[in-house]
Amino acid sequence: MTAFAERHAELLAGYCLDVQPGEQVVVHGGQGAAPLMLALQRAILARDAWPLLRVALDEELVLEGFAPLELLEAETTDATVRIISPANTNALADVDPARIARATRARGPLREAGSGRRWNVTLWPTPALAQQAGMGTAAFAALVARALFLDHDDPVAAWRGLRDRQERLIETLASASEIRIQAPGTDLVLDVAERTWVNSDGKRNLPSGEVFTGPREDSAEGTVRFTIPSSPAGVDVAGVELRFERGVVVDARAERGEAYLLETLATDPGARRLGELGVGTNTGLDRPTGLILLDEKIGGTVHLALGRSYPETGGVNESAVHWDLICDLRENGVLLADGAPIQV
Repeated sequence: MTAFAERHAELLAGYCLDVQPGEQVVVHGGQGAAPLMLALQRAILARDAWPLLRVALDEELVLEGFAPLELLEAETTDATVRIISPANTNALADVDPARIARATRARGPLREAGSGRRWNVTLWPTPALAQQAGMGTAAFAALVARALFLDHDDPVAAWRGLRDRQERLIETLASASEIRIQAPGTDLVLDVAERTWVNSDGKRNLPSGEVFTGPREDSAEGTVRFTIPSSPAGVDVAGVELRFERGVVVDARAERGEAYLLETLATDPGARRLGELGVGTNTGLDRPTGLILLDEKIGGTVHLALGRSYPETGGVNESAVHWDLICDLRENGVLLADGAPIQV
């Protein structure tokens, strides 16, 4: 795993964040991410920059606030990396969903203070993530390596190639006004007129492989069933079904994790509206893993985020929530742009 960690770290420090001399880079990760954190420390130091490692305990308390030093750090550092690396993917399963929602709201000033920093979210293949995916640790690590394009001789060239392919997809989508998603249990219409599609090429998520936009906040009409489970905040949620009217969720249910779903929707007014529509393009991912960072990038899927918009898309929805939910269209679904099927 040492070579894996070194190549992963080089991608993060170079291609993703373009770390410059003298910069301060905050690295957050769990104990299981030690190989990548140490490799990233070396890669940042090699660029004459300052790595600030923040190692979290595997079982953290959900605090409804933050330390003043965290705010200062968000305001004054140049870049940040968050490494998803849990020892237990269900660590918060017994925490009251309302408390998780309050904690999310309370950290809003941190998100705002750090909005100007360069950032990246990535992962390290811990045994817990492998178990969640229903895979052995070695097999899961191999899947992650493929998703990161570390199986290529030149990963940076591979990411640039993906960016070019996604740019061609954006050229097709950019002229569309109406997006329709159809699949068993799903018939949802969205208005994306005059919204900007963004090419997600690994700079902010690693791995990546998606194009996304912010649908008009009052436009979602119809129903959607999310066929791929997710584990936001370490809570197992599956079989989510939502019904929208004039952009607002008016009915919601889930086969598992329904209490978390309902509390999340009640976080604030923006949590009941959509902040993002994304189309997955990463063919290195061929199966769901239970990890949103990976599953939303699977080629042939779409995802919709409840809550906060990304301003670069033209979206204006505000919320403490940004929760990506994924619908698999590979076998029995279709994505239509102004009535024409889109091939990803």
